[in-house]
Amino acid sequence: MFGQWSYMAMLLFVVFGSWWLEWGFKIRVLRNPIRLLTTILLVAPWFIIWDAYAISQGHWFFDRDQILGIYGPLDIPLEEYLFFVLIPVAAILTMEGTRSAYRMLLAYREKRSELVSK
Repeated sequence: MFGQWSYMAMLLFVVFGSWWLEWGFKIRVLRNPIRLLTTILLVAPWFIIWDAYAISQGHWFFDRDQILGIYGPLDIPLEEYLFFVLIPVAAILTMEGTRSAYRMLLAYREKRSELVSK
C-alpha cells in the first residue's frame, strides 16, 4: 500500500498514536531530554548490535520494497535506527499517559464520592 514508505508509515503511526499524550495529559516527557536519552542509550546499542549480527548472518533482512533505501552504519536501514529512538519514547509516553489518566480517574471518583455523600 505504501511501497517503500511502509516502514516509515508504521513509525509515523506510532508517533501519532502516542505523542499526543504529551500534550493531551501534560505529562512533560518530551521536556526531559536526559530521561529520553538515558532510555534510548540503554536500549538502542544492544538492539543495533543484534540487528547487525542478524543481518550479517542472513537471519534478518529488510524488504527493499518497503524501506527508503537509506542505510547507516552496519548496513542497517534508516528506518530501523529511527525505530530504536521512537519506540522507547513512545513506550515512556504511553506509560506516563496511562499513569496520568489513572490519576485523573481516581481524582474524579474521589470528587464524585464526596458529592454523593453530601
